[in-house]
Amino acid sequence: MPFDVQISLQKLLTGLIVVIVPLSIVGLYLTSNADKNLEQTVGMQFRMVALTDAAATAQFIGDRINDVSAIAGDTAIADAVKASDRQYTGVGEEATAARLQRIEGQWDTPNTDSLVKDMMSSRVSRWLQQQRSVNRRLLKIIVSDENGAAVAATGKPVHYVEADQQRWQAVYASGKGAVNVTEVRYDASTQSDYVDIAVPVLEEDSGRFIGAVRALVDVSGLFSAFDQQHLGHSGRVMLVTSKGMIVNAPNVTPDLRLMSEEFTAVRDALGTTEGRQTSYVKAATGNGACIVGFADTELKRSQPNLDWIILVSQPEREALAPVRILEQFAVVMVVLALLMLAGLLAYFWTQRQQELADLVVMEPKKPSPGTTASA
Repeated sequence: MPFDVQISLQKLLTGLIVVIVPLSIVGLYLTSNADKNLEQTVGMQFRMVALTDAAATAQFIGDRINDVSAIAGDTAIADAVKASDRQYTGVGEEATAARLQRIEGQWDTPNTDSLVKDMMSSRVSRWLQQQRSVNRRLLKIIVSDENGAAVAATGKPVHYVEADQQRWQAVYASGKGAVNVTEVRYDASTQSDYVDIAVPVLEEDSGRFIGAVRALVDVSGLFSAFDQQHLGHSGRVMLVTSKGMIVNAPNVTPDLRLMSEEFTAVRDALGTTEGRQTSYVKAATGNGACIVGFADTELKRSQPNLDWIILVSQPEREALAPVRILEQFAVVMVVLALLMLAGLLAYFWTQRQQELADLVVMEPKKPSPGTTASA
């Protein structure tokens, strides 16, 4: 005998609502938590990328300083600098300054052609050219004596005397000598971004400052490594200064002097212990909210010009897209469930009103007082 079960439409709809509405609300709650958890996971991932890139940046600059320091520490460089310094022995400061100024004034004229030719053909200059051919990151190398006058170089220096330049004063350091690295600059001749690294040449016995080695060092390789890191369709890695100016980002060069929109939120986070420990924020930009991981390269501790911070940024809508789709689905389901509930309530209300109306019609009328029923 077939088993026949009949369920009324009311009971079926009621059962569906009782099941769907709670499940949809729970699903919405779970996806909302998943959204927050995914945001935290993405933020921590970006933080790790930023920390890795910050360490790579610090290592890159440290290695380049070591490259220039190795040249400055070579005995051939020290001998050449000492030989140049001996020409000032017994000559007064005024006479020395006048001579250097005269040569500087004629540096770009034929009067100094023989001096330039002798300098560029010297044994030390040829050795520097060999060093440059071995290490292609070294775009130009210049050796100067204690007065800042050029002694040897891989190419004719722009100036014969650099003592009045700020970068020279930094490496001279009041006669104590100190390593100095400039901010990023652009070399039109090689179409490369570079930093100017200057290392003092110190007398071996006394440690006295006797000259300096300057090298223009190509940093395009470092920037290229950042640009090749892909974070979805619109994520990017940026190198910015402590004021938020972009040093490098995809399709952005230092000479553009653009400001990072994300940096305002990062700057606020850097000012708190909690923010530094978390190392990621949600920043508002013109294109919507972004999740930004960040890390300080710590280079500014030894090189004030390199106050660099790594930012790893991706639009929130892209980073959280997988969860957002589920969240939107849950919202739609809740809305449908609520509409069904509203429809069911309206149905019940209509049915109840109809039942009450039927009861009123079917109820017999009572006879009026003073009348009798007919026989």
